[in-house]
Parts: sequence; C-alpha cells; structure tokens
Amino acid sequence: MYDDSMPAEGTAGDSEPRQYRHGFRNDYSEGAHPRLLQALAQASTQQNRGYGLDRHSRRAAELIRAHVCRDDVDVHLLVGGTQTNLVALAAFLRPHQAAIAAGSGHIATHETGAIEATGHKVLTVPTDDGKLTPAAIAPLLDGHGSEHMVQPRLVYVSDSTELGTIYTRAELQALSQYCRQRGLLLYLDGARIGSALTATGNDLTLADIATLTDAFYIGGTKNGALVGEALVIVDDALKADMRYLVKQRGAMLAKGMVLGTQFTALFEDGLFFELARHANLMAARLREGLARLGVGFLVDSPSNQIFPLLPAAVVERLEALYAFERWQALPDGRVAIRLVTSWATPQAAVDGFLADAQALAAIAAPAPRADATAAMEH
Repeated sequence: MYDDSMPAEGTAGDSEPRQYRHGFRNDYSEGAHPRLLQALAQASTQQNRGYGLDRHSRRAAELIRAHVCRDDVDVHLLVGGTQTNLVALAAFLRPHQAAIAAGSGHIATHETGAIEATGHKVLTVPTDDGKLTPAAIAPLLDGHGSEHMVQPRLVYVSDSTELGTIYTRAELQALSQYCRQRGLLLYLDGARIGSALTATGNDLTLADIATLTDAFYIGGTKNGALVGEALVIVDDALKADMRYLVKQRGAMLAKGMVLGTQFTALFEDGLFFELARHANLMAARLREGLARLGVGFLVDSPSNQIFPLLPAAVVERLEALYAFERWQALPDGRVAIRLVTSWATPQAAVDGFLADAQALAAIAAPAPRADATAAMEH
C-alpha cells in the first residue's frame, strides 16, 4: 500500500528539493482549475452569509439535486474526504454499530482510524479488486449475530475504488438490494466519482447512485477543486440534525461560499465531467503505452489510477525522474507502482514517462546468457 505521508511533489523530505520531470503521485497536487479560481476571486469581492447559507452554496446544492434527478436529497458541503466520511458515518451509526469495508477501503487503511475514533469499528472483507459483493459480505454478517459483538449496520464502498476499479450498475444494484434485504445502509465514497462516471465501461450515473445508495459524496478535491466534497443524503431517516453534527465535528466552514462557489462552477456547465474525462484519457494513454511495452498490471483499472508491474531495477531508475508510489512488491521481483493522473496532467508528461520507461526497460534487461550466445553462433 502507498504511504501518502511521503515527501510532497518536488521534494525529498528535509533534503534539497528534487526536480522531478512530473509527478504521478496523486490527483490533488495541483491547486484548482482556473475557472474555479476565477469564480472564487469574483465571489470574494462580495459579502456572503456564513456557514454554507450563502447564495453560492444554495446554488451548488440546486445543481447537484438536478444532476442526481432528486429534489428531496439533502446536500452538505464539506472540506475533505476523511472529514466527510467521519461526519457521515458517526451520524448514521448508533454507538454499538459498525461499518463494513473492503480490506483496501479508504476508511480502513488511510484515515488514521478516524471512524474508530468516533467509537465505530470498521469490519473488513478481503477482495482482489477493491469491490464488495453480497457474497463477500454474507459470511461476515453471519459471524456477527449476537449482542456480544458489534452490529454491522453500514456498507462502505468507493467508486472508483482504491485500486482504480469501478462498479457497474448491475453490481451496485445487487449490493443495494442485498443491503436492503439485510437492513444495512449503503454509503458510497465518491472521492473519485468523476473519474468513475467517465471511465470506459461505466454505465452508472449520479441519478443511479442516488437511487441505489442511502448516502454518498461527490469529490471535488481530486477533480479540480481547491477543496470540497458534497455529501448527498438520500435516506430521510439520516437527515435529521445533520448541520448540528457537522458543526460539532468542526466541519462547518465559516466561509462556506468557498465551497459553494467551486461546486457551482464545476456543475453549471459540465466542467466536473470534462476534468474527469481528461484525467481518464491521460491514464488510458499511460496504460495503453505501457501495455505495448509488454507491461502487465496488478488490476484492470479503467479510471485515473493504474498499477503497472515493473522490474524493481526499472522502478528505481524511474523514481529518480518521476514522483509516484510503490504499491506492492510481488514474489517474482516485480513491483506494482501506482500512477495517478489528474485534470491538469499534460500529455507531454505522459509521453515522456512512456519514453523513459521504454529506455530504462531496455537498459535494465538482462544480457543474453553466455551459453545461449554460443549456441546462436553455432
């Protein structure tokens, strides 16, 4: 698994700055799309009500309701993904209840125990592709049937997942139906929902997600916003007193217009999906280029995260030129690395990485064995 506490782009810890040719470490190294910054600059010249009651936040909520085709959902704008998950799950669960997540799920691996710190256990299910299914969840439920254990109550999924995989409509429908049969809430982490919804092979829409889940959030931070996530609550039973709970958790931004302005700019004319499509196109270019070089992948991920398998020697050489994360070492000596593209990734950076990978792979290739060479000479 990657460690995002590693040195930031362009640095090498506390030593002298390292000049990378480009960073593929994450999709939030750049600030914000210029149109969002322009909208923020304009809104900043006006006086706005605080705490998300401003006209920009109200307009953003209206646009999101239009995109999910539901007038009855509640929309709350928060700053970051971990904060949104913490606020939501702490509000939705009673003290004795737990969440179910894939073993690679963000709440289980990369949120410093934020959910557990609210008193709720995260029960994990091993998966190869980061996705949950009814069959994977059933044994866990069967093993938690008494008051001497936590009560599983909420199923947490991500789209796209931590492995860059995406849910199909049929998969999410099956999971949604199962959750309703078993009395479970279904919550979708949409930190990279833009990438998922614009990925090749996707057949889900925001409207589908609003129909199939009890709550979900739309990620802005990883798709062109400076900061911001939009929590969408569908289930009426989960809506009460949410603003109180947001405030109590320290998640209510006084200058709420900073969030509202950005989501308005993202959803007024399709910019949200345009930026996600660009990130996916750059990832596809990387994926296809590496595949032509004979590179395999840890998992089939059609979104903006890809996990190529490279010889350790090639990875080491590439690390001197580009910022990315080592994800997993394989027994055969190859290393799975994570490459992430963003709304701002230039094609030239992708092509440069592919050219360097090809050159370094040729250098790192083992020389022909002496006996094989001799045999060819005869």
